[in-house]
Order: sequence, then C-alpha cells, then structure tokens
Amino acid sequence: MRKLQHSEIASRRYSVEELQHLGRFPIVLVLHNIRSAYNVGSIFRTADAARIEKLLLCGLTPHPPHPRIEKTALDATQTVPWQYERSIFTALEQLRQAQYTIAALEITSESRLYSSLTPDLFPLALIIGNEITGVDDEILHHVDYALEIPMFGLKHSLNVSVATGIMVYEALRVYTRNFTENFPEEQLKTFYGAAFTDR
Repeated sequence: MRKLQHSEIASRRYSVEELQHLGRFPIVLVLHNIRSAYNVGSIFRTADAARIEKLLLCGLTPHPPHPRIEKTALDATQTVPWQYERSIFTALEQLRQAQYTIAALEITSESRLYSSLTPDLFPLALIIGNEITGVDDEILHHVDYALEIPMFGLKHSLNVSVATGIMVYEALRVYTRNFTENFPEEQLKTFYGAAFTDR
C-alpha cells in the first residue's frame, strides 16, 4: 500500500461535463435555518462527494453566491444542484408530491437509529436543522421518520456538517448496496462511472 500522489487522485476526478452524464443518488438534503455559511459550504462539499440529487436551502439558511459558503465548498456550489425555498413547508410539499420519504435528523421520543435505513425508503429527503435548536417541533409533524446518530460521550450532538456527512454516507451505503445487488454490471458502470470501474 502507498499513498496516492495528488496527480493520481486528480486523474480520477470527473469534469463538470462528465458529471452531467452520470446519475445522481436519490437523496435530497433540506437545510433549514442553518446559521453558519461555513457549515453550508461544508455540506455542499459533502453533497458533491456523495453525488446526491440536490440541496434545498430553506428559511434563514445562507445560499450562494456567498463568500463564506465558497470558502468551505471549494467550488461544490458549481457541481451540486441546489434551490432556495423560503418556506420549508412548501419544499416538503413538493417532496411529498414527488413521493420522497421525509426524515429529520433529530433526537425525538420516537427516533430510529441512523443505521436503520432500508432500501424501500428511497428516494429520501433528509431535513437538517439549526445548529442550536435542531429541527423545529412544527416541522416534525410533517416527517415520516426521525433518525438519530447515537452519542456515546458527554455531548449530545455533533457539528451539523459532521452529522450530515455521517448520515449522507450511511444513506449512500444502504442505497448503493441494494443498487449493486439488483442491477446489471453495464448499467452500474453507466451510473457510477470511474467509481465503479476502478474498484
């Protein structure tokens, strides 16, 4: 084993044009009232890495163009589809009509472990709430599930962009495992591109 050189890693990267021809994973992130533009930029970068379908930025969440978002997004605002919708309830209604399962990343009286996702829950919309207050109670009345990342230490939460990354990659793991088991190899190569053929 050896660490790959920067040039070797760069050779695996897609161009913007190539990305337009690859499928996106059916995960939408709904960011509601996130305060920090740096956190939003970090989530953009995660969304690009996971090639998810879209970001919906709602309420007071900062949105591009914004210099603080760009500082942590590292141009991911150019590769991730996004939309600003002032009212999260309008956004959720659109998702509901498109037959998305809607889940909130939140600790509630009925939350399920983040690892309890199953393939039948896709396409999936994940609501990510405010850094301090989380997902509003009123919004929780409009979700199908609440998903919780277990905390084993003194603190009861993670940084919002860290928690989002964990949740997105768990969702991606569940979806791709089902996807790779049920689709022909040629279709997988078309969808995954180099991420499939290089492994």
